[in-house]
Amino acid sequence: MTGEDSRRNGAPLDVIAASLRRERRRAGLSLAEVARRAGVAKSTLSQLEAGVGNPSVETLWALGVALDVPFSRLVDPPRPAVQVIRAGEGPAIHSERADYVATLLSACPPQARRDLYLISVQPGAARESAPHMPGVVEHVVLSTGRALVGLADEPTELAPGDYVAYPGDVAHVFQALEPNTLAVLLSEHT
Repeated sequence: MTGEDSRRNGAPLDVIAASLRRERRRAGLSLAEVARRAGVAKSTLSQLEAGVGNPSVETLWALGVALDVPFSRLVDPPRPAVQVIRAGEGPAIHSERADYVATLLSACPPQARRDLYLISVQPGAARESAPHMPGVVEHVVLSTGRALVGLADEPTELAPGDYVAYPGDVAHVFQALEPNTLAVLLSEHT
């Protein structure tokens, strides 16, 4: 197959070259090591990563095995998923005891261990949280307003742009000090 045939068939050499470089870096392997594992010449792999050469299905398959990725990732790499949630959208959960709304922005996907929330709070009673599962860490970035955030017995006062991280497996609070306080909360599960 020539380079022109490769491009006509939907697997352009520049896509294959970029995929090989990306996956080799991800694996932390040298050109020589990937070539050895795949049973191809180092010069062949070097040419393929440079976007020249004539890769066969067999060569790409062997490189995929050496890099521990499916063949398809070399010829049609995954595209970044873009998710947009507009202000006021998304599943919102209201507190019973405080003027506090948590809107789930991104649930923890399989093999990841975090959830992302937009927090909207009004002054008044603090949102008191009981300890979560062991190992949970919460990260908060305040967007607007002012708030007391963190451990129940020693919260930190935050202003816009401030960040705090604290163990979520002990009692903690979030209390708005100004109207329309907004924050982003990332709950990290270890």
